[in-house]
Amino acid sequence: MRGRAAPPFEGVPVTTSAATTTTHADAAGWAGHPRGLSTLFFTEMWERFSYYGMRAFLILYMTAPAAAGGLGFSDQHAASIYGTYTGSVWGAAIVGGIVADRLLGQYRSVLVGGSVIALGHVSLAFKSLPLFYTGLVLIVIGTGLLKANASTLVGSLYEPGDERRDAGFSIFYMGINLGAFMGPILAGWLAQRVDWHLGFGAAAVGMAMGLTQFVLGKKRLQPALDRLAAQPRAAPGAPEPLATSFSAAEWKRIAAVVVFFLFASLFWGAYEQAGSTLNFFADRHTRLSVLGFSFPSSWFQSVQPIFVILLAPVFAWLWLRLGRREPSSPAKFAFGLFFVGLSFMVLVPAGAFAQSGEGVKVSPWWLIAAYFVSELGELCLSPVGLSVVTKLSPVRIVGLMMGVWFLSHALGNKLAGWAAGFFSTMPLPTLFGIVAAVCLAAALLLFLLTKPVRRLMGDVH
Repeated sequence: MRGRAAPPFEGVPVTTSAATTTTHADAAGWAGHPRGLSTLFFTEMWERFSYYGMRAFLILYMTAPAAAGGLGFSDQHAASIYGTYTGSVWGAAIVGGIVADRLLGQYRSVLVGGSVIALGHVSLAFKSLPLFYTGLVLIVIGTGLLKANASTLVGSLYEPGDERRDAGFSIFYMGINLGAFMGPILAGWLAQRVDWHLGFGAAAVGMAMGLTQFVLGKKRLQPALDRLAAQPRAAPGAPEPLATSFSAAEWKRIAAVVVFFLFASLFWGAYEQAGSTLNFFADRHTRLSVLGFSFPSSWFQSVQPIFVILLAPVFAWLWLRLGRREPSSPAKFAFGLFFVGLSFMVLVPAGAFAQSGEGVKVSPWWLIAAYFVSELGELCLSPVGLSVVTKLSPVRIVGLMMGVWFLSHALGNKLAGWAAGFFSTMPLPTLFGIVAAVCLAAALLLFLLTKPVRRLMGDVH
């Protein structure tokens, strides 16, 4: 993917000539990108290893009977906790953006956040209901500090007008999905085949590894830190008069971010059911073997990131190949909603087969096919969303606006948890069909709104 317009830091000077020299010297240090991208790639990889590794079996642990080491919660209760937890993880990013912008800065926010996440997973490694809830709260707080600010640092690695920014976010996104692939494989297997709490412990080790290399790679991030330090900031406790500090063009771009937020929330509400509704479907109604090889149900959580790793280079090539015919950002969002809706249409007959008789198990290829289609949607929407928010946001609130973007994940995850509460009370074809219909209708609406949204974006595409 290639950005055609100036990124959000255009016009922001680096404070010293030494800093400028460093930035130019760092221009092609890692795969043709600034060296700091490698530090952030592996930080995010290990953080996602810990998050998705634990998420892969979280709702299964909560609903497993006490005799099997679980918490014995009902589906509805577990789904509510799951939705609140995963929604809060993403929602806390908006607070993390404000804390970084006004108090800690991006580097220290990532460092503190990662440390708190590791403590959260350590808490979950002990069999105690109070420590279970404590661990979830700590992970929410830590992820809020880390998530938005790591992405902000990625955008800050690039000089004004640098056309490599979208490609840099695509590489960063590969790190996210590499961690999301490895986490369920290791932590999920330990949790379901050995002991639930060993799975939580593996997530803690992963976060500790991410923190270690983040500290060791600080020098590589210096150009980004210099650029962020050069931006004007409001004093702590003294909020800016926002109504007078932004131009009309900036307000329109902020409005465009709001539109993206609303449609992204619907997308994540469907997509994030992988860890809730579809996790139940995998565990209870799907045959857990392929070609004679058996595996834990949590391994299905690694299917989506596999497809991202395989398909991301294809999408990057496709956008470049299309050139001027490349779809605009709102059109890509609409395609994302279309594909995730189509993925649930694939599951409608699978749900009917699963409930056609007692003990019926459907082929794992139904879920694999649905995850493939949903990934076509994610690759149209998610990396584009990360990049477009950094382009559209006024420079002095870029951390806050990145938090707003992650708030769409929060709302979507809460919706995903809410939908999972109907798993044992609603016919599966109906449940999957409703999700598909909502997403396809939203896709059609956004296709119709593409031109108005592009006008709000101005010269950013």
